[in-house]
Amino acid sequence: MGYKVVEIFCSINGEGMKAGKLAVFVRMKGCNLACSYCDTSWANEKDASYQEMTADEIVQQVKENQVENVTLTGGEPLLQAGIEQLLQKLADAGLEVEIETNGSVSLKPYATISPKISFTMDYKLASSGMEDKMDLQNFSILTANDTVKFVVSDRKDLERAYEVSEQFLEKSQCNIFLSPVFGSIEPKDIVEFMKEKHWNKARIQIQMHKVIWNPQERGV
Repeated sequence: MGYKVVEIFCSINGEGMKAGKLAVFVRMKGCNLACSYCDTSWANEKDASYQEMTADEIVQQVKENQVENVTLTGGEPLLQAGIEQLLQKLADAGLEVEIETNGSVSLKPYATISPKISFTMDYKLASSGMEDKMDLQNFSILTANDTVKFVVSDRKDLERAYEVSEQFLEKSQCNIFLSPVFGSIEPKDIVEFMKEKHWNKARIQIQMHKVIWNPQERGV
C-alpha cells in the first residue's frame, strides 16, 4: 500500500491542543475541498510532486526524528486509500497521532483504531465556500481528546461558529478553537466576540508557525 506524501518534516505544532510541542508532520497529497483561504493549495494540485511511501517507510522516517507526536495533514489525509493501516502502525509504534481533517470525511471508520489517535477537525464556515460539504455526523464521534477548529474571516463567520457550537457541541467534551484567517480579521475582534457571547468553551489561537517563520514558508 503506497501513500502519496508531499513532505515530511519536524517542527513545532503551531496550533491546537499540542501547540508549541515538537511534532513530525506528514503531509499527504490531494484534497476534496477548495477553501478560499487555503494556505497549502500547492499540495493539492494535480501535478504536485510527491513520494509514494509505504506505511513502514513513513513510520521509520517519523521515528528517526525521535519525537513522540506525529500529525497527518494535507490536503485531506483521510482520502488516502488504506490510511487506517498507516494509523494503526503509527499508534503501534508508540506515537501520539493527530489527524488534521477538513470536516467533510466521515471519522467513524477511524474513531476506534487506537486511543493514541485524535482528530483536529475543521468546520468550514461561509467564507471558505465549503460549508455545504461538512459531514455533521462527525460531531457525535468527537471526544475530549479531539478538537473542532473554526477558521474565521469576519463577524459572519463568528456568528455561525457560535451557532454551530451551540447546536452540536453544547454537551460535547471536545475542544473548540477559533483561528483567524491570516490577514483577514483582527484577533482582538475574536476576543471581543467571545466576551460578548460569554463563550467559555472556546479558545482563540494564533498560528504560531506563522509568527516564528515567514507565513509563506514551507516545511515549518
